[in-house]
Amino acid sequence: MSDPKTDCEALMNSALPFAQQMLTSHGEFIPFGAAMRPDGQIVSIAGYDGTEHPRSVEIIALMKEGFIAAARKSEYKATAIVYDVMVQVPPSREKSDAIAVSLNHQDNYSIIVVFPYKISGGQLMLGTTFAQKGEADIFSERRGSFFGGIRRLFSPNT
Repeated sequence: MSDPKTDCEALMNSALPFAQQMLTSHGEFIPFGAAMRPDGQIVSIAGYDGTEHPRSVEIIALMKEGFIAAARKSEYKATAIVYDVMVQVPPSREKSDAIAVSLNHQDNYSIIVVFPYKISGGQLMLGTTFAQKGEADIFSERRGSFFGGIRRLFSPNT
């Protein structure tokens, strides 16, 4: 039996480098996801709404719907949605751009890990990472709004 935290860390560590690469190369990225199959295999996930410049909230919603449908069929044991946000960094409450990774595991583990960053001279510099409890709404019957709990701290950049 695998550990939910270990599975989610592996998923996050697999997805994070792509976000870092996109920020270094382009200064931004469209939200994307990753999922871990029951056998531990990690797959990349993307959302596409048919538009050339999609809104982040719409792409996140599409991926979340797909994850919920897959969870109902036991296709994944863990999911990650990675997106660019503006945060208030604790304890100073200073505003910063950040990479947010929303992680959910079928064993009732849910967390949002936040990596504040600055881009200076083409270099990506990460600040102090922090986390907060996630929504736990991919694998549970309590499927509320993805943004309900996280708006109090930060919201997706569009």
